[in-house]
Amino acid sequence: MTLATARARSGKAVDHGAWFLVLPALLPILVLSVGPLLYGIALAFTDSQSGRTEPTEWIGLLNFQDLRHDTLFWDSFRIGLLWAVGVTVPQFLLALGLALLLSQNLRFRWLARSLAIVPWAMPEVVVGIMWRLVYHPDAGILNETLRDLGFGEGRDWLTGLGTALPAVIVVGVWAGMPQTTVALLAGLQNVPRELHEAAAMDGAGAWRRFTTVTWPALRPIALAITALNFIWNFNSFALVYVLTNGGPGGRTRLPMLFAYEEAFRYGQFGYAAAMGCVMVAVISVLLAVYLVARLRGADER
Repeated sequence: MTLATARARSGKAVDHGAWFLVLPALLPILVLSVGPLLYGIALAFTDSQSGRTEPTEWIGLLNFQDLRHDTLFWDSFRIGLLWAVGVTVPQFLLALGLALLLSQNLRFRWLARSLAIVPWAMPEVVVGIMWRLVYHPDAGILNETLRDLGFGEGRDWLTGLGTALPAVIVVGVWAGMPQTTVALLAGLQNVPRELHEAAAMDGAGAWRRFTTVTWPALRPIALAITALNFIWNFNSFALVYVLTNGGPGGRTRLPMLFAYEEAFRYGQFGYAAAMGCVMVAVISVLLAVYLVARLRGADER
């Protein structure tokens, strides 16, 4: 047996062994993620409905044609974008400030860091119920505080047409800020302290040190966590469902909520699957933009 043949057989053995090791992790992904995704895409091209006695039929692009003229869906899409931007931007800015604060040598820093991640440890349903109590028009702590300070009788924040979406955005920022803080704080720990000391010796102030030392090292992490946060926020369901159930008047009806209602309230499974395909396409575009930005950043470095 030649040396080349031995190497080829050894390489095949390594490849088979690698696949054998990866298989336990790959199977759940195929069964729980890829399989349902492919089934949902196929369902979008059918007239599948609940309670039908006739067999489901293939209707091609008819669901997508109807979706193109569905103003309610595109309104929910616009609300979803407003929600995603309205949560992601302040979430990042506040988390950045908190991460910079927690990176300082403060007393009881360990306690502050522990308390900062408490919202992250709470399920979204629990967060929604808790904030419904905070926003309660009669017994909520927010209106009680406003009344004590002399700002009137307060209002019903979650049912007002002009206040429902901002109120829900505040909850989204509060609930999602800890994970962004943790990611940014981890990035700050990797910035060499010697660079800050050298910049300070050169006369650079706090802002100059941040822009020339901290931010360049933090930028890849900031880009990654912001892109992921935007995708997670755009796909939000449980938090808004518990807080407002899409109301009032559809002012907080996100695309995921709209698709849920079409599927499980009205039984239009094929049409809801078409909505899901549109959302998957949007998320794929966002991921592509993120990956291109990362690759360009890697080339520049």
